[in-house]
Amino acid sequence: MSLVTCLLILIVAFLAGVEGVLDEFQFHQPLVACTLVGLVSGHLIEGVLLGGYLQMMALGWANVGAAVAPDVALASIASSILMVHGLQGNLPVDFVISVSIAIAIPLSVIGLFLTKFCRTKAIQLVQKMDQAALQADFKAMERQQLFGIGMQGMRVMLPALLLVLLPNDWIISLIGACPVVVLRGLSVAKGLIPALGFAIVINVLASKETWVFFALGFILAGISSLSLVGVCIIGAAMMLIYMALKKGTDQGTNFDIDASISDLLDR
Repeated sequence: MSLVTCLLILIVAFLAGVEGVLDEFQFHQPLVACTLVGLVSGHLIEGVLLGGYLQMMALGWANVGAAVAPDVALASIASSILMVHGLQGNLPVDFVISVSIAIAIPLSVIGLFLTKFCRTKAIQLVQKMDQAALQADFKAMERQQLFGIGMQGMRVMLPALLLVLLPNDWIISLIGACPVVVLRGLSVAKGLIPALGFAIVINVLASKETWVFFALGFILAGISSLSLVGVCIIGAAMMLIYMALKKGTDQGTNFDIDASISDLLDR
């Protein structure tokens, strides 16, 4: 990789780590992070493909209470860098993406421990910010906040720097050393990842009231003449109608559905 490419990848890695706690611009999402790494490295299409597969896998990952989900930021950036190394070695695209997906799963677990470490250290920063607040030292509070955010960015940028500095021949040899049986299994698993992502989401959201919408969605998606945008528009319309009817039922039998939908849209 060139020096400019390495610097741009490190910037993307830092932003992905920061967004892991901010959730404002979604740079940590696989579809965004992998696409950006692919863009700055000259492999945009491959980055979009890898990000799409990882995004489907990470659909059901969420922080619930004190439980922290696997880290998608580190998994996305590190797997994208490995993909770039493999593509620069003229390895087959499907082969490189399959290996990158397989490596992303243990990387997400490693990132989980790193983000827990950073969040634990951030507690000390909060205590310092409380002391600064008692003294009305707003600049000190801002410095502690920026340090905490920067710490989250560094937890992704430093592993990315290590992977970027590794010789390309080492990465190619490591990827090429995977047995054929494992590669075939990875190819099959790559095709199952979207289904796994949807299954996780359905497992979380499924209820007696929503199963009928899942069934209708799969039926509509099977109509070849209907695009994905059309399915989304129909789904949004059905959601508004359902919420309006539910609201009217809760308030009584006499209700104006047009007014109810207008109220929902105004919100």
